[in-house]
Amino acid sequence: MTLRRKHFAERRAARGYSQEEFAEALSVAASTVVRWESGRATPRPHQRSKMAELLGVTLPDLEALLSDEQPTEKVKLPATPPLLHGDDDDMKRREVLGLLAVTGALVALPDCGETVREWAVPTFPEAGDSLHRSLWRVYALSDSKQVVFPAVRAQLDVMAKALTEPRTAAERSRLCRMTADLYQLVGELFFDANRYTDAAQCYTLAANAAHAGGGYDLWACAMTRHAYVELYAHRAHAARPLLAAAFHIARRGDDVLSTRHWVAAVQAQTYAAMGDFDACNRALDEAEKVHALDGAHSHNGGWLRFDGSRLAEERGACYLQLGRPDLAEEALTTALAQPLSLRRRAAVLSDLAVLGVHRRDIDQVVHYAEQALGLADRSNSGFIGKKLDGLRGRLAPLMSDDRVSTLDHRIAALPRTA
Repeated sequence: MTLRRKHFAERRAARGYSQEEFAEALSVAASTVVRWESGRATPRPHQRSKMAELLGVTLPDLEALLSDEQPTEKVKLPATPPLLHGDDDDMKRREVLGLLAVTGALVALPDCGETVREWAVPTFPEAGDSLHRSLWRVYALSDSKQVVFPAVRAQLDVMAKALTEPRTAAERSRLCRMTADLYQLVGELFFDANRYTDAAQCYTLAANAAHAGGGYDLWACAMTRHAYVELYAHRAHAARPLLAAAFHIARRGDDVLSTRHWVAAVQAQTYAAMGDFDACNRALDEAEKVHALDGAHSHNGGWLRFDGSRLAEERGACYLQLGRPDLAEEALTTALAQPLSLRRRAAVLSDLAVLGVHRRDIDQVVHYAEQALGLADRSNSGFIGKKLDGLRGRLAPLMSDDRVSTLDHRIAALPRTA
C-alpha cells in the first residue's frame, strides 16, 4: 500500500466507515474498496464526487489521497466537522434547545410578586451585558462561528438560574432583555449551521423575551432575523408579514438606533425575491437613511449591528436577483473593495460568480468561485456553502467546460453542517 493510499484508508476509518459500509454507501463491492486502498485500482470519475462527500474532503484533496506518488509534504485535510454535526454535537444541540425551553418558560411566567431592595440586587446584569457584547464580538470576528458555542451554552445555563432569583421589576425586565440578546446569538449559530428551524425557534423565543422586557428594538431585530430565515429558505411570502410587524415595532423603539433601517434593508431583499423592482428600490433608499444617524450610537455591535456598511453588497445581491446584472456589478465591485468579514466576502464573491454565469463569462465564474471556495474551506460555514450551492444551481449551461465541471464537483464536496 502506498503512503497516500494509507491516508485514504485512515480518512475512511476516521469518518466512521468500515470498508463494507463505505462500499455500500458508494454502491460498489467491498472488494472494490480493498483494491482502492491497496493501490490495485482507482475510483472512476463519476464515483469521486460522492466519495469526497463521504470523506469530508474536497476533490483536489481526494485526488491527493488517491495519488500513487510519494508525497513531498503531508496531505492537508479539513479539520473534523464543526459543532452541531454528528451524534455528540447533536446531543449538545439538544441540551441547548432544552435550556431555551427552560429560560423561555421562566420568561413567560408571571411575576411571582417577590421583590428585593435595589441595593441588594446582584450585579450579574451589568457583568452579563459586558459578556454578551464580548460573545457577539468573538462571533463577528471568527472565521468559524461555532467557536463561541460552548461559551453561549454555558451562559444559557447561567441565565436560567438567574431567572429563578427574586428581583425588582426593573431588574427582571433587564434580565429578559439580556435573555433575548443571547437567544438571538444562539439563533445566529444555528443559522450558520444551516439549521433553519432551530434558528427560527430561537428568534421566536427572543421576540417573546424582548417583549417581556419592554425592548422594542431588540424585539424588532428578533422578528427581522426570523424573517431572514424564511427569506433564505426561498419563502419571501412568509418573510413579508414578519418584516411588516418588525417595522411597526421598530417605530416604537429608539429613533437613535438603526433598527428600522435594517428592517428596510431586509424588506428590500424580500421585494427582490418577489420581483418587485420599484418596491425594492424604495426599501433600499429607506435603508440608506441610516447614514444620517450618529454612527457611534446607531448600533450596539451585538444584536443590532446594522450601520449601512453592508448596503453595497445587499444592493448588488438584490439587483442580481432582479435580473439587472448591469446595476449589480457596480454595487458588488464597490462592496468587494471594502473591508469584509470572511462570510461577507464569500457571499460577494459568490454573487460575482453568478454574475459571470449571466454573461456566460467562464473566466469570471472560475475566478470568483475559486476564491469563495477557498474561504469556505477555511470556515466550514454552512452559510457560505449555501451561497455556493446557489451558484452551483446555475452552472448547468456552462458544464461543457472542464473548469466549470470541476467547480461543480468541488462545491458538491464541501462539508455540510446540517
